[in-house]
Amino acid sequence: MEPVTWPNGGTLTNEWVHGLMSSFEWSSWNLPPSQLPSVMPVSVFDSLILTASKILHKERNIVHVDDLDSDSKVVVVGDVHGQLHDLLFLLKDAGFPSQNQFYVFNGDYVDRGAWGLETFLVLLSWKVLMPDRVFLLRGNHESKYCTSMYGFEKEVLTKYGDKGKHVYRKCLGCFEALPLASIIAGRVYTAHGGLFRSPVLPKRTRGKKNRKVRLLEPETSSLKLGTLEDLMQARRSVLDPPWEGSNLIPGDVLWSDPSMSPGLSPNEQRGIGLLWGPDCTEEFLKKYELKLIIRSHEGPDAREKRDGLGGMDIGYTIDHSVESGKLITIFSAPDYPQFQATEERYRNKGAYIILQAPDLADPQFRSFEAVTPRPKANPFYDFENVIDSDDEMDKSALDTNEEQASH
Repeated sequence: MEPVTWPNGGTLTNEWVHGLMSSFEWSSWNLPPSQLPSVMPVSVFDSLILTASKILHKERNIVHVDDLDSDSKVVVVGDVHGQLHDLLFLLKDAGFPSQNQFYVFNGDYVDRGAWGLETFLVLLSWKVLMPDRVFLLRGNHESKYCTSMYGFEKEVLTKYGDKGKHVYRKCLGCFEALPLASIIAGRVYTAHGGLFRSPVLPKRTRGKKNRKVRLLEPETSSLKLGTLEDLMQARRSVLDPPWEGSNLIPGDVLWSDPSMSPGLSPNEQRGIGLLWGPDCTEEFLKKYELKLIIRSHEGPDAREKRDGLGGMDIGYTIDHSVESGKLITIFSAPDYPQFQATEERYRNKGAYIILQAPDLADPQFRSFEAVTPRPKANPFYDFENVIDSDDEMDKSALDTNEEQASH
């Protein structure tokens, strides 16, 4: 297998992107992870990540997917978590991106699965090829904290050896560039976790100009749903979305979960983000004349622990049906997680959503089974002992990242 080369002039073609997908599929079967640079040299990685990061940095926190014709389709994809073969199947099954086939990916490209880097690079290459047809949003796993716990950091260091730290650092920089949410044709809001609070502005103390003001955690009663304007103003270029302070919106958008109880409350189980009820879904849909909220973030393991919400066996659930529309969770990693400590696997299907112009309010769901067999692979994290399903954010692990995150 010849190594991938960066095209002269730096303009990607359909053929190049398909070649990259084939090369990664071939290497997953035929090479040990440490041989990946023989297929994807660091110089080519550098060119791809730089080109993609420049495009992503120019996008706003909310990307608007608007350029739709009456026969356009938008495919919305949930978590893929390094399951390269299932992603390749999904792209083929749904149809590759094209002039009238848009894609919105809801984040969580890396961690847990063994091919997070290849998965992320395939998606970046589609982004570079068709920047106004393919939209990549950030998930909670596109962070320093998650990737140091759930395998992606170790995966990159294993694959790129002495260049691994460089490659990992470039990926983190690209994660910071990923937008937080999309609005499709003014009808559909998508984000990885979901809704978010109105920011509590710090009260300045008089006189002592440079004193750092410690914010008190907002009282639950003072939690109000944020506006799209608030979301547009949030500072997304953080390695780890903060769970305290004044920049809480990124953490909410990436970590929050729906609940069957009305109102907004802190997401105690995850230690960051919110829980929001059907009344909040209705308020948000109605205010912005939307029909759907599509979010991801919960696989079969997470859903096993949630009262009143459906399981993730077929890759999607409809969590809230309210007067103005619906809240949907979509999860696109079948037979997840790839490495399971329990005897009984979840054997969930993955799914994706097709939104058909002009209406877009009537989602079509496609469920699919995992590609079998998967190539043999070793996990890049201690899957038997790691905190399950992103529960309880380990605040002590985060504190060590705070300094680096505050640049």
